[in-house]
Amino acid sequence: MITSSGTVGRVTATLRERLSYWTVVVPVLAVVLLGVTWNRTLPGPVVAVVALFLAGAVLAAVHHAEVVAHRVGEPYGSLVLAVAVTVIEVALIVTLMISGGEKTQALARDTVFAAVMITCNGILGLSLLLGALRRGVAVFNPEGTGGALATVATHATQSLVVPTFTTSRPGPQFSPAQLAFAAVASLALYLLFVMVQTGRHRDYFLPVPHDGERLTADDHADPPSDRAALTSLALLVVALVAVVGDAKTVSPTLEAGVAKANLPPSFVGVIIALLVLLPETLAAARAARRGRVQISLNLALGSAMASIGLTIPVIAIASIWLEGPLLLGLGGTQMALLALTAVAGVLTVVPGRATLLQGGVHLVILGAFVFLAASP
Repeated sequence: MITSSGTVGRVTATLRERLSYWTVVVPVLAVVLLGVTWNRTLPGPVVAVVALFLAGAVLAAVHHAEVVAHRVGEPYGSLVLAVAVTVIEVALIVTLMISGGEKTQALARDTVFAAVMITCNGILGLSLLLGALRRGVAVFNPEGTGGALATVATHATQSLVVPTFTTSRPGPQFSPAQLAFAAVASLALYLLFVMVQTGRHRDYFLPVPHDGERLTADDHADPPSDRAALTSLALLVVALVAVVGDAKTVSPTLEAGVAKANLPPSFVGVIIALLVLLPETLAAARAARRGRVQISLNLALGSAMASIGLTIPVIAIASIWLEGPLLLGLGGTQMALLALTAVAGVLTVVPGRATLLQGGVHLVILGAFVFLAASP
């Protein structure tokens, strides 16, 4: 029987060390497994093992990104995780497009659009739902969140809607000059937002407690040491390498499964987006449960913004050596869902307060997107 508070503290510290030990071991083992299985035809049981380590690497990436985020503080922490997740997405898209041929010409569009719908409806809706369940009303900064939503809407319209209506090339694609402009504009707009988020208007993106007074510090725990943060940063890179590589390893099985289930090829983009956004979803849910809804919204909209603002420029450069056209324009159903997301988002963000209803509305829109992606 433990009777000393010091003994209790030592036991608690030991348990924490054991619980965090896996976040070191799993990414390393996942990279080793990647080296063993790379460019090989794998039987089903081995694919299952790779998928298991892939999921573990995703969860480890969440842990290490949160450690780094806690060390640098908000809103830099949300930016770290958003960029890290986007690196996974971009690397995965480019890797699959290089090896996929004609069937991956629309993969970038499908994945980026899925990422926008998942972040702006799934993560945002879940965050509002959890925040409202905890306090009755989820409170956040409408200034910063509104600016982020406007940036996402501009990104999405310019890169995913406009190509459907251009006439320089047949089909929903940009000409080389149009693609170059979209890439430069996307990157410039994203960098401008980052400057605003981390500079003059940083307070617009800080958590808001229930009484509406802004917080100026991350007050839920002492930040980790520089050594711990640098270690987590290194392990975050390892985990991201493992996620990208192992996802590429299981992608043939994924594509075969989608075809066997009689789902449209575009559904592969939905699955990729769900996979790479899992770290964001878990981190946002944890923040919302702690009553820090603004951090959750920073993660959701920041990921949507980074997904377009960083993916489109990279894809534009990659298109120099990629064969075939790059299809970016959305269809009518997808544009309708995007417009509905933008309208619902504006009505949710403007008051700076949201209830269970707003969270439910966004989750229903996500459900409609997933259903129509599987059954167009």
